[in-house]
This record gives sequence, structure tokens and C-alpha cells, in this order.
Amino acid sequence: MSSGITFSHWLRPIICLFLALSLAACSGSASRNNTPISGSTYTVQRGDTLYRIALRSGSSVGTLARLNGISPPYTIQVGQRLRLNGSSTSKTVTPKASTSATTTARNSSMSQPEKLAPASWPAPGSKCWRWPTQGKVIDGWSSKDGGNKGIDIAGTRGQPVYAAAAGRVVYAGDQLRGYGNLILIKHDENYITAYGHNQSMLVTNGQQVKAGQKIATMGSTGTNTVKLHFQIRYKATALDPLRYLPAQGKSPSC
Repeated sequence: MSSGITFSHWLRPIICLFLALSLAACSGSASRNNTPISGSTYTVQRGDTLYRIALRSGSSVGTLARLNGISPPYTIQVGQRLRLNGSSTSKTVTPKASTSATTTARNSSMSQPEKLAPASWPAPGSKCWRWPTQGKVIDGWSSKDGGNKGIDIAGTRGQPVYAAAAGRVVYAGDQLRGYGNLILIKHDENYITAYGHNQSMLVTNGQQVKAGQKIATMGSTGTNTVKLHFQIRYKATALDPLRYLPAQGKSPSC
């Protein structure tokens, strides 16, 4: 991701959330140990992710990454020794303090951006959206924890993928495991869209794109089915795209 891109206060948490979700989703044999971590250092165990370590230590992904000089996609290795705070002295954390710290980490803007209830979502038609591609929706949006935060659209390999609205590309890469070749487009100070599992990406970081511009081709990177994973996010909250997209084959009416 280009270091020259300036992020808004909510855009960085969104990308960190993508990182956290992709790391957690791809740890098939990951450890389920949620025991709080105390002390100033920690040795990475099999199945650990930086996100899980942050929750268990009462820290945030951003803090751990900064202390240990780790860059996105925040890859860590078994046996790697991580600094958990700025001090070199170990300290004992009581169970009560650990619980409080873990709660703070869960609410941290770097690990879990605030979510808006559906009643607070923007009204349909408040922004014009185009379908990013044509095809059958094979997996819809879900409000459940760990559920699909967008829609999956089936199609054929190489099928065009279009920008759902005009904006600027803030991420185009394959470092977020679970999404394959992923493109994130920032549309204004409130909206960002995501396009995952592309076969090829036709845009680069920082590039301005027009509504309906071809930005990628459909593929199966990061998954075993040819499809497009599409998300609309409003102030870090994943909205149900079907609530805002026009009927397939029709232009936006707004």
C-alpha cells in the first residue's frame, strides 16, 4: 500500500479490520486460546495472529505493529519474540485488569471500528451505486458475527468488474489473505467499496476512477469459486449492498 496515501480517521480502521478478519479467517488450525497475556514480551505460538495477540494482551494491532516494526499484512512467525509495551520490565496483570484491558482492545478503533445499527444507515438513493458486475448473488450480506459483510456474485473467469461509483483507489493488492486480489475504493469521506477475488487488477494505488470504469476481471484468487466479493462500507460499517444497488441491468435512478 502506498505510504503517500493520507487516510481519514475511519479509513485506516477499515483496512485494519480487513487485515484482522482475513488473518483470523485463514488460521484454520489456529489456536483458540483466549488466556490474557501479561508481561512486556510474548513468544509467538502456532496459530497466533497479531490481532489475537492484541486482544489477549490488551493492546491494539497498530500498537504491536509499531513496537515490533511489523508492516502490513502483519505477518508473524512461530518463535518470534514480540514486545507488548514500551517497557522492558515484565509486570503481572491480575485477572480483573486483564478482562478490562481485553474489553478496551475489543473497542479500540484500530481493531473493531464502531458499527452503526441498520436504523442509522443512510437512506437508499442517498448515493448513486452501479452494479460492479452482472451475475447471480450466491451469498448475501449477514448481520451475524463472522457472517458475510457483503455479497458474492457468481460469474465467469475474466468477466469485467467495474467501479460502483467514482473515487480513488486506496488499496490494490493480494496481501489480505482470504480476499485474494483485492481493490478498495474510497468514494468520499463516508464511503468505501471493496472488490475481492479478482483474477487481474487494472488499477493502482492512488488512481482516480470513474463510475462504471473497468477496474478488474473476475477470478477465484483467495477462494475456490469464480466470483466477486463486493462490499459497501459507510463510516466503517458494512452495509447490505442489495439495499442500495438498483435492479440488475438498470442504471441508478438517483
